[in-house]
Amino acid sequence: MRTDQLAVSAWSQPFFHHALLAGTFIALAAGLVGYFLVLRAQVFTGDALSHVAFTGAMAALAAGYDLRIGLFVGCVGAGLLLAGIGRAGRADDVVIGAAFAWILGLGAFFLTLYTTSRSGSMVGGAGTTVLFGSIFGLNGDQTLVAVLVAAAISAVLLLIARPLLFATLDESVAGARGVPVRVLGLGFLALVGACAGEATQAVGSLLLLGLLAAPAGAAVRLTDRPFHGLALSAGLAVGEMWAGLSLSALIPSLPPSFAIMAAATAVYGATFAITPALRGRGRGRAPGAGPRAVARAGTATDPAEGTAA
Repeated sequence: MRTDQLAVSAWSQPFFHHALLAGTFIALAAGLVGYFLVLRAQVFTGDALSHVAFTGAMAALAAGYDLRIGLFVGCVGAGLLLAGIGRAGRADDVVIGAAFAWILGLGAFFLTLYTTSRSGSMVGGAGTTVLFGSIFGLNGDQTLVAVLVAAAISAVLLLIARPLLFATLDESVAGARGVPVRVLGLGFLALVGACAGEATQAVGSLLLLGLLAAPAGAAVRLTDRPFHGLALSAGLAVGEMWAGLSLSALIPSLPPSFAIMAAATAVYGATFAITPALRGRGRGRAPGAGPRAVARAGTATDPAEGTAA
């Protein structure tokens, strides 16, 4: 069977439809959350949550529960904990780094406990599934849960986007104007945790940082307007998800998680060629500018767009 016939055959299968539907909403949530992660310089938090996702999933499996319970409880709990012990609802990099080795070691312990106390054909692949994702293995019920959770994350983030942006740009001014900076920080990292737990099903705990950071990083390089960048980050994440899934269907030997990350990396790499061209036409950012700098310049009037009212 030719490659194009294999692709058409895969695209017509229910597993691909499930993956495309769940992947679209997961990528949408990751693109929105990831943009604020990059803007708030908290990408390191996403890396920490990838470790927690693995440990939480393995703990749930070892205890005999659905791994998704461990993913969400572990990631959301860790996000709140990191925010709570950080400054003004922001996770502290020193705290995150200190917890890395212990969390990952705990995950290895639960993996060993699970594999030695359970029997069956799926036991051996449980760790691989958590680490690298299994988006083509989602059934109808799992797809529905993924869509609902990702849609809720996206809706909540859009609801708090304006005050969160204000708190991101200038915490002291936002606090003086009555913006609940710490509450927003806690809420945002709870959303990051939920998104990390959800994205682990698509690309795995090892690669979820790429889905959070790469589209957002590309958006930050391509536009200085925060809300334009937010929409662009979400759009790029969804497009990269579609491209990765299609590429994996076209080349069956290519794991979907790798294909998705390859597309995300390629787009981010392309921005290094595109941005200088935009600057040459006068549409790119000035040296040293960026969404934070441009928006902060308009904080007194319109902090969302960085322009005078």
